[in-house]
Amino acid sequence: MSESKTSYHGILKSSSIVGGAEGVNLLLAMLRVKFVAVLLGPIGLGLLGLFQSIQSMVGTLSGLGIGSSGVRDVAEAAGSNDDERIGRTVLTLRRICWLTGIAGAFIMAALAVPISHLTFQSVDYAGQIACLGIVVLMGSVAAGQMALIQGMRRIGDLARLNVISSVFGTVVAIGFYAWLGLQGIIPALVTMSAFGLVASFWFSRRVEVTKVQMSWAESLCMAKGLVSLGAAFMAAALMAAGVEYATRALITHEINLAAVGIFGAAFRLSGMFINFILAAMGADFYPSLTAASNDHAKMRDLVNQQTEIGLLLTLPGLLATLALAPWIIQVFYTEAFAQSAELLQWFVLGCLGRVISWPMGYIMLAKGAGRIFVLSETMAHILHLGLIWLGLKWLGIEGVSIAFCLIYVFHTLAMLFISRHLINFRWSLSVCRMLFVLLPLAVLAMIQSRYLPLIPATVIGSLMTIFVGVFCLRALCVRLGDEHSLVNRLCMIPGMRRILGT
Repeated sequence: MSESKTSYHGILKSSSIVGGAEGVNLLLAMLRVKFVAVLLGPIGLGLLGLFQSIQSMVGTLSGLGIGSSGVRDVAEAAGSNDDERIGRTVLTLRRICWLTGIAGAFIMAALAVPISHLTFQSVDYAGQIACLGIVVLMGSVAAGQMALIQGMRRIGDLARLNVISSVFGTVVAIGFYAWLGLQGIIPALVTMSAFGLVASFWFSRRVEVTKVQMSWAESLCMAKGLVSLGAAFMAAALMAAGVEYATRALITHEINLAAVGIFGAAFRLSGMFINFILAAMGADFYPSLTAASNDHAKMRDLVNQQTEIGLLLTLPGLLATLALAPWIIQVFYTEAFAQSAELLQWFVLGCLGRVISWPMGYIMLAKGAGRIFVLSETMAHILHLGLIWLGLKWLGIEGVSIAFCLIYVFHTLAMLFISRHLINFRWSLSVCRMLFVLLPLAVLAMIQSRYLPLIPATVIGSLMTIFVGVFCLRALCVRLGDEHSLVNRLCMIPGMRRILGT
């Protein structure tokens, strides 16, 4: 078997393991969203989105990016096969995550009143915001455990952890929404974080790590490298969380809280699907790319292969969402969210840009180019916030979704430039061909959905989705080879060999 096919097999295997778990999480997230829409309406969805944005922003600030940089440190330590080094890295990671979590809880409590006033122009929500500090603490500790599991490349455990915590968290969250209405949002968030923390402890205990004796002073000294790279992650994540928070706050001030719910409905749907795919692919891609950080040729191959797999896995779903957006909003929400359909289409086009640029973004992290990473993310978020402000002023709520699409056009171009500088990266001929065929089809699907009557647009969009689905399936099978078990199983279906061209 050729090395390239082996690489494709590895990418697909890790993607399928985490993808199965993320698929369950996707369904559960959709279920939660449906219950929020029915039980709490646009205002409830808007309030939930604001609380989550606040929690994300403070958690990101206090977390110092340790959860992300920890994956890299654990992966490097594991690659050294030095049990002592692994033990010291893991102990330091756990200790620092506890410290950052406690700091985040105190920050949330201390800033609850000003955050409430800034967000809602009222201090009525200060108590609820202070309670989010518990979510920040538990999230920080859980992030450290998950960094250990991912860094050791225990992809199966990572998948099971996500499913178990999501299942139990969803059941309890829906119960709180039905019982307490809007007042159940904070208890639901706390409960879901608690289940995630318990699950992370359970699975992290299954990782065999050598116990080491290490003082707190030694841990803090060793944590300098962890925090140094983590600061780059933190800066990027903090800016992303800040833009999301600022967007919701601007919509609240310029329009109303219900409009935040309309925005959130579309943003959540697009994000749930794309995050499902990216999480599935990224679980093993980042550690693998880090391990090859001194071999630029191998890195270029990995990034191109990951880009191809990402496009083949996401394009059918993204195209279906573009073509069937009005129906999708009706299924997952209520009539009160009908305006979200047009926003959803712009968000989906932006998500396509995320799929294309996402593998290149990991090059900076694998190379440890923290300064370039922070600079590029800073410029992107400043530009995004400016586009959001202009879009909201000129085009209303739809302008926010157009800004999301535009920023990923600029981001993709920036990633190409930076990747060329770092490892002399360029897209392979195979990737270029796929983009040349598939991108125009995505734009065409959106245009016909908007300007044709609903039924003809649905029929045409469905046919386009089927065509692209077959194209992607065939291309995926070519990359895997006839001997792969997935291809063999597909060929057992009557008529599938003719479709696949095998």
